[in-house]
Amino acid sequence: MNVVMEAIRNIFAYDFLLRAVIVGTLISVCAALLGVSLVLKRFSMMGDGLSHIGFGTLAVAAALGFSSMAISLPVVIGVAFLMLWLGDKGKMRGDALVGLMSTGALAIGVLVVSISGTNINLMDFLFGSVFALAKQDVQISLLLAIPVLILFILFYHKIFAVTFDGTFSKATGIRTGLYSSLIAVLTAVTIVVGMRFMGALLISGLVVFPPLTAMQVCKKFRSVVLCTAILSGRSFFVGMVLSVAVPNCPAGACVICVNLVFFFIFSLAGRIRTIVAKD
Repeated sequence: MNVVMEAIRNIFAYDFLLRAVIVGTLISVCAALLGVSLVLKRFSMMGDGLSHIGFGTLAVAAALGFSSMAISLPVVIGVAFLMLWLGDKGKMRGDALVGLMSTGALAIGVLVVSISGTNINLMDFLFGSVFALAKQDVQISLLLAIPVLILFILFYHKIFAVTFDGTFSKATGIRTGLYSSLIAVLTAVTIVVGMRFMGALLISGLVVFPPLTAMQVCKKFRSVVLCTAILSGRSFFVGMVLSVAVPNCPAGACVICVNLVFFFIFSLAGRIRTIVAKD
């Protein structure tokens, strides 16, 4: 307990740790809220695919000496639109499309970094470096993440309608294509920003785990959304505390493991509630 309390005090005592917690919590909440729609629409692997695309573009941009965010953001957004378009047209199944693009982008990124000979740490790209966030990274992350959260709140009812019944929503006059595109763009932005501290291989966990965990207990969309937001924020903070308290413990991996523990706890609670309700 003393070790945990000391870790919490260190987080608030050191600026770089506090920056990591603030930005990480905000990104986690954004990713999880968007993940609710993606999971319910059975397109939860979009986050994984976009993160791999982001890794490829970040690697290429770094090897060529360009601004990583300036290159990665428009490319990932474009790929998100492409995924939606190909899925709607039925030209390729969503899971096959994600697998094709993510694996190809990951291979291209590793190849470019290896051949270019630039001084790039692949581990930081793949697994993130949450403690290396500079003030500029924080400013860019906040500038991109806060609008994501605001837009989700503003269009909450539209996103709810499109998520559950796109055909009926379209018949009632809701521009389903527009709001599906909005979800895709917000997801792409969140993935690109979050990759800086979670890495290409772990960022999709922030999209998938909290919604799935909340759905083990909550049955209504609003309660799932609220529970997801709370879970994602707490999971990130607890993961950061463990990372600070335990030597050589990667922050990104800690966050995902905490999410995994919460998932098992909520799954058990959901099963117990079901058994009690039947009796």
